[in-house]
Amino acid sequence: MNPDIAAARARLTPQRPALQFRGRWYCYAELDHRAQKLAVRLHAAGVRRGDRVAIMATNHIAHVDLLLAAPRLGYIATPFNTRLSADEQTRLARYVEPVLMLHDHACASLAAATGVPLRALDDYEDWLATAEDRALPDAGIGGEDPAMLLFTGGSTGLPKGALIPHRQLFYNAVNTCFSWGVGEHDCAIQATPAFHAAFNVLTTPLLHAGGRVILQEGFEAGEYLRLVERERVTLMFLVPTMFQMLAEHADFATTDFSSVRWTISGGAPCPEPVQQAFRARGVRFKQGYGMTEAGVNCFAIDVEEAQRRPDSVGKPVLHAQAVIRAADGQPVARGEIGELTLAGPHLMLGYFRRPEETAQTLRDGWLWTGDLAREDADGFFYIVGRRKDMYISGGENVYPAEVEAALAQCAGVAECAVVGVPDSRWGEVGLAAVRLAPGVQMDAQTLRAALKQRLAGYKVPKHVLFLESLPKSGAGKILKSEIRRLFEQENGCVH
Repeated sequence: MNPDIAAARARLTPQRPALQFRGRWYCYAELDHRAQKLAVRLHAAGVRRGDRVAIMATNHIAHVDLLLAAPRLGYIATPFNTRLSADEQTRLARYVEPVLMLHDHACASLAAATGVPLRALDDYEDWLATAEDRALPDAGIGGEDPAMLLFTGGSTGLPKGALIPHRQLFYNAVNTCFSWGVGEHDCAIQATPAFHAAFNVLTTPLLHAGGRVILQEGFEAGEYLRLVERERVTLMFLVPTMFQMLAEHADFATTDFSSVRWTISGGAPCPEPVQQAFRARGVRFKQGYGMTEAGVNCFAIDVEEAQRRPDSVGKPVLHAQAVIRAADGQPVARGEIGELTLAGPHLMLGYFRRPEETAQTLRDGWLWTGDLAREDADGFFYIVGRRKDMYISGGENVYPAEVEAALAQCAGVAECAVVGVPDSRWGEVGLAAVRLAPGVQMDAQTLRAALKQRLAGYKVPKHVLFLESLPKSGAGKILKSEIRRLFEQENGCVH
């Protein structure tokens, strides 16, 4: 495999549009040229093989440049979550020890707090343009060399850094192009944060395929809808909360989606009402599955099958294996719930400087995902929820994802999450955090009564917490640990 995708694409399709940023299109030859300029600049700054080069910025073309230039020096591109506190940024910097950090103006004070040598992006274009035009020694980078260091969600404690090898980026692109049918005529908007693994859902596969990527600096629903229509976007990837924001936007009903071949949701199960809103507009909708440690695109399902099985993530992609196992490591029977394990060339190398946690997650070539799943008689996989999220109420297993799906069907519920909390009688019971749609008024008794029409009694949450907004991570995922904290601190709001 060739990890230098920028050079390869520049040879094949030099003048084809590749990336749009701030309204300007860059062709593949320009991306290759920019990667070389950045590599020369970083080499002159003393960056060498194995060094971590960090970036702390909202979505910026420098994120793309940094990744494309990585195989030319062998450094590890390390994007920092812009939404963390100064203390968290400092602790992460001590953990991964970057030799340099690129940052935008908005993150200047956060970046300064880390103590890492800094390079502002304010004059980034001039800095690149004035770099020497010279060759660099061949770094000899191969598939097993690390390309990126991506931090996991960090919902509890300091995030772990997953070492992503070049082979993961390569096989994720290959799997996506072959199993999802992504090609050179496709166009997508990169709106999820570039510091998240979701950056690789469509952006890196499209750059491999010779397609087009529009880099949105920050997600704004109205602008996203305008870009879909103006640029004739063919593929859409967002997390459920973003899809919900699109569906609730005033322009959603009039946006021309005729160019969109399909749209895929990831990060968490997408509520059926949101999927239905897009299908009502003629947009073919499906759900995906992936994770930082295993690559972001591990399953595939065609849009027709997704209509028949809206809760399924499909079947393993071309170069991937999936087995659902019991706690003892043995495969469970089809239809039974167990932990999803994955194998293939798309796995991470391990957690940076965390050998014990690496050994717990990577066992005999298989990655234990922590996700509970089942496989139906036809070989389609369904994600039931996180192993750590499942709770036991009166001896019965309760899977929050199932309860959340039922909640999402209740009229007036705009967004929801369910967690287990201690209970003196039942051991654990459910706590539902709910955001109601604008103008809707509802009490906990009414909501629970509606749920009892859909769920067994033991699955209906005992507590309901109505919130104006649900706490979310920088990647848009609902923070269930924060919901539990609110339960402990604000019992006056719990019914």
